Amino acid sequence: MSTTASPTLRQVSGLPTDPARLTDATLIMIDYQNTYTTGVMALTAADQALTAGARLLERARTAGTKIIHIVNDGGPGTPYDIRAEIGAIDPRVAPRDGEPVVVKTFPNAFHETDLQQVLTGLNAGPDLILAGFMTHMCVTFTAQGAFNLGYRPTVVADACATRPLPGADNTVVPATTLHTAALTTIGDLFGVVVPNADALPI
Repeated sequence: MSTTASPTLRQVSGLPTDPARLTDATLIMIDYQNTYTTGVMALTAADQALTAGARLLERARTAGTKIIHIVNDGGPGTPYDIRAEIGAIDPRVAPRDGEPVVVKTFPNAFHETDLQQVLTGLNAGPDLILAGFMTHMCVTFTAQGAFNLGYRPTVVADACATRPLPGADNTVVPATTLHTAALTTIGDLFGVVVPNADALPI
């Protein structure tokens, strides 16, 4: 078995591999909702990711980065009910006045939302910084959606988290494995992945 990594599609295609700069980018905080910290949708390492997300948000605010928050609305009575406490954004990463909140109903935060219009209204450039829940789902598909629209996403790894799921052979895929696989998928083509907020240049 080879232990040598293949070149990424980004490398083969000549796409940039440098992360976004905080002062040039827009930070998109994805689905940091209470549903992921308790109950049926609780994520492995959610608390650690929220701590990292708060650190990322602090650095972005200090740098004057444009910031957008995303929430998923599953409707009344669901774990994603944004009218209830379960669907609210965790206080550690709550929006401040003037930071837009975009509501979505699909994993890709660009799909059937006004996210692109909000970015245009903020005079945002092509560089985006993404973080949030869940790594393998809304973070991955928002990164893909951004890439498809010509944006250049950078994903902050430790500010994301996911949960264990059944694999194709009915064995459990641990959350750490799924998290790593999702970030690897993003890094292969859709964007640049950095380990933490401190890896983002000013």
